[in-house]
Amino acid sequence: MSPLLTSMTLLCVLGISTGQLLFKKAATMLPVQPAITDWLFNGWLILAIGLYGVTTLLWVWVLRSAPLHIAYPFMGLAFLFVPMLSWLFLREPIQLNTIIGGSLIMAGITVAGRGTA
Repeated sequence: MSPLLTSMTLLCVLGISTGQLLFKKAATMLPVQPAITDWLFNGWLILAIGLYGVTTLLWVWVLRSAPLHIAYPFMGLAFLFVPMLSWLFLREPIQLNTIIGGSLIMAGITVAGRGTA
């Protein structure tokens, strides 16, 4: 993949990962017994859905030029980005198993990404 296409693919992964943090934030803002208005006027939820929408459009653009079997393994990076971002911004702990699993995912992405487009 070209540097631009690789950058856009990584931007998609980062967008999806950030969206997960926003969904978590939205969930923490809901009361125990949420009404429909709690869902409809949850700013974090609206932001997360908007980000997912924009990221989906970017992903479709990526897939115009990249074979799915090359681009899709990059989505595995979300398994690294989400814990890392949740540790940085939500102060959630990272377990050793997450680090080991993330390392294995990185190895798999490296192997899969070595294919030619």
